Parts: sequence; C-alpha cells; structure tokens
Amino acid sequence: IGPKQNRTSDRDSNPMKSVVILISGRGSNMEALLAAVARGELPVRVAAVISNRPDAKGLETAAAQGVPTAVVDHKAHAGREAFDAALAECIDGYAPDLVVLAGFMRILTEGFVRHYEGRLLNIHPSLLPSFPGLHTHQRALEEGVRIHGCTVHFVTPALDHGPVVVQAAVPVLDGDDEATLAARVLQQEHLVYPLAVRWFAEDRLTLEGGRVRLAAERPLPATLISP
Repeated sequence: IGPKQNRTSDRDSNPMKSVVILISGRGSNMEALLAAVARGELPVRVAAVISNRPDAKGLETAAAQGVPTAVVDHKAHAGREAFDAALAECIDGYAPDLVVLAGFMRILTEGFVRHYEGRLLNIHPSLLPSFPGLHTHQRALEEGVRIHGCTVHFVTPALDHGPVVVQAAVPVLDGDDEATLAARVLQQEHLVYPLAVRWFAEDRLTLEGGRVRLAAERPLPATLISP
C-alpha cells in the first residue's frame, strides 16, 4: 500500500486526475484503460491497480507497465464489512479522484459505496436495467432480445442499478452463442469505458442528486451503436 498523500497539494502540483482500478481477474477493461492512457487519449494517472485475488493476471499486466499494484485478499477477512474496510483503506492510501471497477467480482457494502459516492464507476455487460447480475449474455439469448450491449454507470447500493453514464448496443445475430455475443459486447466495453473515464477526467461528468450530469461532445461517437 502506498503512502498516504495530501489530496489538495497533489492536485495543485498535478491537475491530472488520479484513478484506482479494481480487478479480480485478467482485467481486459483495465487493459483498455491503460492502453488509452498510453496513447494519450485518456488524461488520467493510474495510481494503482488493486485486486481481491492474489492470482489475478491483471496484476502482472499492470506491473509490467509500471503501475503500482496491491492485493486485498477477501479470503483473509471475516466478512464483507471487514474486507470493504481494508479495501477502502488501501484505496485511500492512493488518494484517487475516481475508483473504477473493471471486472471486480465482489458485491460492495453500502458503507463502501457511500464513501465513494459520485466517484465510483462500473461497467456491466448488458443494457441496464435489463439483465443485472451474472450470466447476462446467456440470459439475453434465452429471452430472445435482438439488441444487447453494455452500460457504464455510477455505483450505488442497489446492485447494477446506478445512474447510467453511457451505453453501447450491438445486434444479437442469428446463430449467436454466449461466447460470440460476449465477444461482440466486450469490444464495445473497451470503447465506452475509456470514454466515460475521460469525461470524468475532463470535469464533464458528475453525479448530482442521483442524476448524471454530462457535458459531452455531441453527437456521440458512432461506435456507441454498432449495427
């Protein structure tokens, strides 16, 4: 865990916003965010990548790019509250402006979510409010929907029901199975998550009174709907 930082002085010396990314596995959305930073398309400093699993492959990816990493193992804590308290302490050690969930497979307590209210983002592989929770692609196929996609949203205590920032849609094609549909949605995830984080970094995205306020470019990029 990195040393505590003075949030005000850090912002004064470096106006670029600081981000902490939480992962549980490979972290493909983390990879997309890091790639966008490397290309100069995402004006943030990734202060750390933190995982609840010591064997998460994304930790190696982040470390290879010089990003500090840390592990807060959920198995080492007696319950959700204890784990979330330890996780928050670790996150706060890096004094981030924004916390980004990128395949972080833990249900967070209300206290944790309230602590980061307005600066905690998640990406979900469905067009919320449809198909919250797990197995979204298979459920979409079983329901016979013709449009599927992904959603970036602010995290609230209600699981997968936070205010929507941006969504990307893809068609459900004849012959799709769970794997092919998931791959098509994942391509869109890698486009819209860096976009949403960039809006936050440029002070164009805020959460006010439970509603998203977005001063984004108009029209939105055509990639947000993939026919």
